Parts: sequence; structure tokens; C-alpha cells
Amino acid sequence: MTVSPCAADFCVYNRELYQFLVAAQRKSIKNNSTQIASISLEINLVDPLVVLNKLAQPHQLNFYWENQGKKEAIAAIGAVAKLQIEGKERFSKSEGFIKYCLKNIINFGNTERSFSKPLFFCGFSFFDINNQENYPFPAATVFLPRWQISVKEECCILVANFIIHADVNIEKILQSLWRKIEIIHSWEFYSLHQDFQEPKFSKKSVANPEKFKRSVLSALETIRSTHISKIVLADALDVRSNTPFNLFNSLHNLRQLHPNCYIFSTSNGKGQNFIGASPERLICIHNQQLITDALAGSAARGKTPAEDATNADRLLNSEKERHEHSLVIDFITQRLSQLGLLPQILPPRLRQLSNIQHLWTPISAIVPNEVHPLKIVSQLHPTPAVAGTAPDAACVEIRRYESFERGLYAAPLGWIDADGNCEFIVGIRSALINGDRARLYAGAGIVAGSDPEKELTEIQLKLQALLKALV
Repeated sequence: MTVSPCAADFCVYNRELYQFLVAAQRKSIKNNSTQIASISLEINLVDPLVVLNKLAQPHQLNFYWENQGKKEAIAAIGAVAKLQIEGKERFSKSEGFIKYCLKNIINFGNTERSFSKPLFFCGFSFFDINNQENYPFPAATVFLPRWQISVKEECCILVANFIIHADVNIEKILQSLWRKIEIIHSWEFYSLHQDFQEPKFSKKSVANPEKFKRSVLSALETIRSTHISKIVLADALDVRSNTPFNLFNSLHNLRQLHPNCYIFSTSNGKGQNFIGASPERLICIHNQQLITDALAGSAARGKTPAEDATNADRLLNSEKERHEHSLVIDFITQRLSQLGLLPQILPPRLRQLSNIQHLWTPISAIVPNEVHPLKIVSQLHPTPAVAGTAPDAACVEIRRYESFERGLYAAPLGWIDADGNCEFIVGIRSALINGDRARLYAGAGIVAGSDPEKELTEIQLKLQALLKALV
């Protein structure tokens, strides 16, 4: 049943909710503890990106996630509980934080539908400590949102989370909830407007092209003389606009330009946002069934069907690209096996995006109850697709060659629910947005046989795909 404040069921829901909240408050008083009341209601269909556009505030944490292939989108706004930390224990401490919160959550409503339970939204940086002092995001952020609006196959669910303690005013919570539903329903037929002037950009590569090519040559020498067989080198492009970037229109452009990618955005509550369109899923777990992607080895899309087929055939038969791809498969299967999982390698295929195509091999496994999703994320990050082989040694080289902080670039971003379902992507094809400034990131895998000119071209191809969306 879809909830409407004007409908006949308003009084019924109001009474049931009131009784639920009063019981939660009594429990809080009895146990001398704070409870989190999580209220799940089906509402009229609205676009979560519109809700994010209307409700998000610069001083609040928020998160946006969209996968058009699965017909799903989620907006998370504000935080009732959050953890922001750095260091080697960030994944285990984040796991502990989520488990602690779950002990204090009590649910109201039908929690059988997708995204009808509260989700924890997570963002981890590439390195466990950011070297750049003023980098705007912590090495780990996990939060439980105040408002969570999701759409899955035309069903729209609002999850509202409230802190309950002895002094909370139950009537005010109810008034706040129903007023919010009224406001959200008023946006049912609203669409993001794009009647703006085309912004003018000035662009500057952080590592100029010649310096990047010299880094590739140096990395090739390292690969030749050490046990490292791959190093992923990234470049960044600094862009300044004559007007502040419009986060929501940029995200709308991303979902139109890249319908087969994950569209994402996360804020730090200080006015900066990290956004992108990632083709790479790190893990997805649904009912204990895990799927992860080995995604490495790239080629441009062709301008004609014949050229496209030629490029695809060349990619599939390239010894260098297949070798780079096999390194990722081997790493993922070994790391999953170390956790006691039994990975199954599915048939390889091509992942074809709007301007680039990749070698792609899905890998599946069953996840035991005792293995928390963040243990798997910790075990897999960073994969050779975004770091190199062996990753620990390659990361030392990355710090040596790259003059900028990777931060959230090429790092795990995603969500987890109470049942261990989750989805995390790798934050590639991404940009850090700060007012009228943006820093765009892209990388390329360097292995024996890499050509500096071709690697630079690959990075520029990836950067242009993102630049087209920014407004």
C-alpha cells in the first residue's frame, strides 16, 4: 500500500506509527540506551535524483547511486549515525560500527521489498591514510542516513531513520515524517531542468603529457627489473568553470551518457562532492550469492560497426591485454579463496561502453554467514585493475610516480544492508567537484609491452568521457 498523507490510511498509519515510536521510547528508557527507529513506507514514484537535488544541503553527508540496468536508484540524505576514520583498521572498525548500529535499530513497515531496510553508505579512499593534508574526504566514511529514497523497478520506498531517547518528542517526529512525504510527493512530476548556458572551462593536466609518458617509461623499467608485473598509473585533469558546477545536472548527464555504468555521488558535508560513472563493480552480494568483476584490458570503440568489430577482435586477441586481464582474475580468485570462498570463473566477454570497451570476466561465489561484506572489500581492494601486481608493491610505486592524492579515486564506494546484501563499485571515471573547480581522474595499466603514447591516449579518452557530462 502506497502511503499518502491525504489518504484514508493516514490515521491508521499515524496510530500504528505512534504506538511503534512510543514502544521504542519505552525500550530506550528501560535499557537507558538510544534506539534508532527505522520507518519504511512505500510512496508515490519520484526520481531519487530530484529528491537529492531538492533536499541535499552542503553541510550534510549524502550519497547517490544509480544502476539503470537493474532499474534502481537510491538517494541518501543527512546522517543519524556516522563514522569517519583513517588507518589500517578502517574496514574492521567500519564493520564494527555497522554491527553496533544494527543492534539498536528497530524496524517499522514492510521490509520485504528491495531497499526497504536501512542501508549503510560507505566511501573508502584508495590508501588507508591520505598524504595530502587538505584532501577533503576522510580515508573511510560510513553513515546511516536520515532519509533514504529508493526506486527499484517502479516501486518507490522511503526509509526514515530517527534517533529515539527519553526526551524525544514523538509527535514532532510524526509531523516531520508526514510533512516530508507531502513535500516529496509534490515532486512526483518534477524533472531536472537543463535550461542553462554552456559553461566555459579552462583545463590543466596535473602531470603534463610528457611527464606522464616519462613515468610510463620509468614504470616499464621497474617492471623489467623487479617482481612487479603491472603498475596502474593515473593522471588528473584540473578544470575550472566560469560558473559553479551543477552537481545534479552533471549526474543527470552522466546517467544519460553512460546508461550501462554505475552513476554515483558522495558528499563530505563540507560542500565537496565526488562523482562519476564507473563501469567496474567490486562486489555485489544478494542472498549470500557474490558476484565480482575482473575488468582489465581496454580498446577504443570504433566510429563504424566494422571499425568497432576490428577493435574488439584486436582486444580479444591481444597478448598484452589478455595478460593484463589474467592478472586480475588470478588475484581475485586467490583473495576470495583466502577467505574460505570457492570462486567460480564465468565465461569471459566484452564490456562495451559508449567510447571504450574492456575485457570482462565475472566471478561468483557463495558467502558464508560469518564473512562480513567489508572483509571481502578489504581483501579485494585494491585489485590489480586499479593498482597493479603485486598490489602492495605497486602501491609504493604509485605514490612515487603520482604527484596528486588519489583519495576516493579507484577506491570502494557502496552500500550494505542488515542482511549482508551489498554492492560496491570502484570509483573510476570520476571527479572531485568543489564549487567552480573539478579534478578529473583516469588511469591505465602499465605492463611489459605498454606503449607510453597509447597509454596516454587511453587516459585522455577516459577523461573526455567524463568531461562531456560536467556542467
